[in-house]
Amino acid sequence: MTRVLFYPSKQSGFTLIELMIVVAIVAILAAIALPSYQDYLIRSRIPDATSNLGAKRARVETYYDNNRTYVGAPDCTADSTTSKYFDFDCNPAAAANTYTLRAVGKSSMTGFTYTVNESNARATTVTGVSGWTGNTTCWVTNKGGSC
Repeated sequence: MTRVLFYPSKQSGFTLIELMIVVAIVAILAAIALPSYQDYLIRSRIPDATSNLGAKRARVETYYDNNRTYVGAPDCTADSTTSKYFDFDCNPAAAANTYTLRAVGKSSMTGFTYTVNESNARATTVTGVSGWTGNTTCWVTNKGGSC
């Protein structure tokens, strides 16, 4: 007589506990990575403002060297097409010997404003962006107001 042993078939798949552990680990990693990625995106867009302000300042100063006035400088007009994330403008004073170039954030950079004047005094104003603070002596490029 032959004896047949019954072996239960092996189950495949994941248990609910295993699945919940994986979901929890993914959620923790996302909670850490997402804010860091958003800060990275902000930091990567700041040079768009600072480099354009530097270039515009150089052209405005060249205009002043040739004309002895800032009034009428080509880069002292509103410019919303140069950058995807910043609008640029210039405020020449009535005295014709001072100006302030400004980059105002738009889209995902709303709340950031960078300025430079005829003395090359740089400043940053940040409003409504968590963890970012402005600085009256430089262009802020990192979270926390450091230059």
